Amino acid sequence: MTPRLLEVAQVFLRLGALSFGGPAAHTALMQKEVVEERQWLEAAEFLDLMGGVNLIPGPNSTEMAILVGLRRAGWAGLGVAGVCFILPAALITTLIAWGYREWGTLPQVAPLLVGIQPVTVVLILDAGWRLGQKAVKSRLLLLVGVGVIALSWLGTGEMLALLAAGLLGIGVRRPPQPRQGAGWPWLGFPVGAMAMPGAAMPPPNLGLLALFFLKVGAVLFGGGYLLVAFIENDLVNRYGWLTQQQLLDAIAVGQFTPGPVLSTASFIGFQIAGWAGAAVSTVAIFLPSFVFVALLNPILLWCRRTVWAGAFLDGLNVGAVALIVVVAVRLGWQIGAMSFATTVGQGVWVLGITIFSGVLLFWRRVAAPWLIGLGAVLGVLGYGLGIIPN
Repeated sequence: MTPRLLEVAQVFLRLGALSFGGPAAHTALMQKEVVEERQWLEAAEFLDLMGGVNLIPGPNSTEMAILVGLRRAGWAGLGVAGVCFILPAALITTLIAWGYREWGTLPQVAPLLVGIQPVTVVLILDAGWRLGQKAVKSRLLLLVGVGVIALSWLGTGEMLALLAAGLLGIGVRRPPQPRQGAGWPWLGFPVGAMAMPGAAMPPPNLGLLALFFLKVGAVLFGGGYLLVAFIENDLVNRYGWLTQQQLLDAIAVGQFTPGPVLSTASFIGFQIAGWAGAAVSTVAIFLPSFVFVALLNPILLWCRRTVWAGAFLDGLNVGAVALIVVVAVRLGWQIGAMSFATTVGQGVWVLGITIFSGVLLFWRRVAAPWLIGLGAVLGVLGYGLGIIPN
């Protein structure tokens, strides 16, 4: 293994094991690691990659890891980065799934979540601020970002908001003499419109399980959390492979484990077909992302050299940053509201963790893994002091 490949493996194994909080938080950690600390990519290039993966199906943070690995260490880096980012979450989730099937309950992790969640919000805000400094190149692009925030708060889906941002980017830049009939055929809307099979299916086996998750991975626009809708509609209501309670518990596992949210597929696969089911489900749901990224990489290079496509990508980058800000605000509001609704003491404790981690990050630039660990410790401490109820 070459030094670069080994470095890619080490970085993404660590990120996969420590990146809590969903795609926005994963991207924040990745940006800090590969742009600020290691300088593998320029901030503008990182933004281009981030904008591109938002327009293809699959888990955005995983696809970012795959793309960064490809840029850093070639085709071998593509595979190593993706596998190393996915593997920790898949293993942890599968072990939890085994314990769940053996004992019928999930481990008590509420104190850890209480401490980690506010740190996650701070990391997301930091990523939005730093990426926004590079993405917002003019006042008109700033207005594009404000428009995306407004669309998001009005309930517009992520895909439509990002598409609007890209089109507005073209409008505010007004590239000269755009070619007639040009477009981005790789946006994937025909793929995204594919419907899941409606016919009744026989009892599950590994082949059917692989087919289901392969199709989901190939059409899953809008982020990893959309997986829940697919599972509820098909595996619970249509096929009867899972109970509603198993689905709810699978969602909980996806929330408190690190790495991609789609590692929930490992938990689901284990409940249906044991260890082999977990392995097959994990490979099947992530495999399309590797294919899409392999196709996306050369197209991104072509796009940046094309005036109108570069303008589209500029708008897309601003839109992606705007959505990061929206995610941070929503998460922060929800976490605060739930904490104060539990007890005033817990609300104040969570607010204190937020402020303290913000000071450490913005003023002292403490590394994200240390902040996450600190948040977990403070969550457990609050539980031990009786501030966070059982």
